[in-house]
Amino acid sequence: MEKLYESMYQLIVETSTKLPKDVRRAILKAKQRENAGTRAAMSLATITENIKMADENVSPICQDTGLPTFKIKVPVGINQIQIKETIKKAIAQATKDGKLRPNSVDSLTGENSGDNLGEGLPVVKFEQWEKDYIDVRLILKGGGCENKNIQYSLPCELEGLGRAGRDLDGIRKCILHAVYQAQGQGCSAGFIGVGIGGDRSSGYDLAKEQLFREVDDVNPNEELRLLEEYIMENANKLGIGTMGFGGETTLLGCKVGAMHRIPASFFVSVAYNCWAFRRLGVHIDPNTGEIIKWLYQDGEDVDFQENAAQEEHLASTDSERRVITLQAPITEEQIRQLKVGDVVRINGIIYTGRDAIHKYLMDHDAPVDLNGQIIYHCGPVMLKDENGNWEVKAAGPTTSIREEPYQGDIMKKFGIRAVMGKGGMGQKTLQALKEHGGVYLNAIGGAAQYYADCIEAVEGVDLLEFGIPEAMWHLRVKDFTAVVTMDSHGNSLHEDIEKSSLEKLSQFKEPVFS
Repeated sequence: MEKLYESMYQLIVETSTKLPKDVRRAILKAKQRENAGTRAAMSLATITENIKMADENVSPICQDTGLPTFKIKVPVGINQIQIKETIKKAIAQATKDGKLRPNSVDSLTGENSGDNLGEGLPVVKFEQWEKDYIDVRLILKGGGCENKNIQYSLPCELEGLGRAGRDLDGIRKCILHAVYQAQGQGCSAGFIGVGIGGDRSSGYDLAKEQLFREVDDVNPNEELRLLEEYIMENANKLGIGTMGFGGETTLLGCKVGAMHRIPASFFVSVAYNCWAFRRLGVHIDPNTGEIIKWLYQDGEDVDFQENAAQEEHLASTDSERRVITLQAPITEEQIRQLKVGDVVRINGIIYTGRDAIHKYLMDHDAPVDLNGQIIYHCGPVMLKDENGNWEVKAAGPTTSIREEPYQGDIMKKFGIRAVMGKGGMGQKTLQALKEHGGVYLNAIGGAAQYYADCIEAVEGVDLLEFGIPEAMWHLRVKDFTAVVTMDSHGNSLHEDIEKSSLEKLSQFKEPVFS
């Protein structure tokens, strides 16, 4: 059991901190396709820099280390109870060591367990087989991309595509619509797994199972192979691009599986995964508990360090943008001068705030003076050093749309001038930005190491009783870079990209598969 514990701990750490080779190759191809001098190019340069930093620091690629899901195949006679208990012990230790963020929250009380354990967590699914080794696969799927999963019941009407019937063409339309509806909120460019058939729960299981396939494998079912190729070609014509900024690559991988169904139900289930596609696997010797093989490590490796010069070129030749330095407190006059497309570099103090903070601020006073300040939608990974001081291990943005019911009211109530996250916000917030004089800043989703490096110090924390991800952290930052995507003049890049991608989506109405 001790060797098995070491193997499971190593699998967890490697999955959280190091992207597999097939994912790296897909990201490199996207970077090579992108046009220099664009927001998408800047985003991809940041992403690849973040991957390098996670490798070097052995720290989480993204601060949202997700919900750990294990799929395990065991020989007959292996004690599955012992394996599960060993995994739980390894999960708790990895959380304590800052390799995972404490993400397990009681659904009734809202209390964070602090160790990623709790009722139903982690998810561990066993299957017996007749081989003589244990196959363990782990996926860490964050909340931002998990929230963009979607399930369709055919027949149905789809925005931009019209009627989707109970046939291969209807399935095709559902998949394209699933990519469209994700926009930049799931940290595009992304990967999708698709499950055709089953019931509502088994359909989603099948969709997630597709995410355990190799990015560059070939579907043995000819119809599904052609469907995957069609989706990969045409989803990238939607122009959503990296982070939803527009660009050449919207989808990095598409895998489709099918199962039987009952006549009355026809479900198409889509599991969306962000660019930070964290899944690895190992083969374990059942007698010793040692790792005998790592999975997803075949083929050419990508050393992003060798591509550093090209990345710098992509990031620095952007003719679409101007760069402005911001330091809070920010005046309304300064905010009114900003416009969509501007790049800002923030110096000074920013305050984190996610779901619990926004709900709290609706009915309570703020613990600090937020007039003229910046709220950062972020749930960081934090650890205390040997002196008892907090240090930031990972600090990328969370999906902002969850705060839409609160954001505009909170900005006006407390005088906040800028909110920062990923994926954009809706009409209520856009109207508040216009009336109050505020901006929305889009940071690069998943770039948790890149942004952690911009944080010079943790100046304080409030409302820690909400748990580490949901507390209000006071962070001193330098050259913290983001893009203005919603301004005080009523302009929204997210709205523009959604409209243009809907127009492109409508071009795929006509039947393709007979």
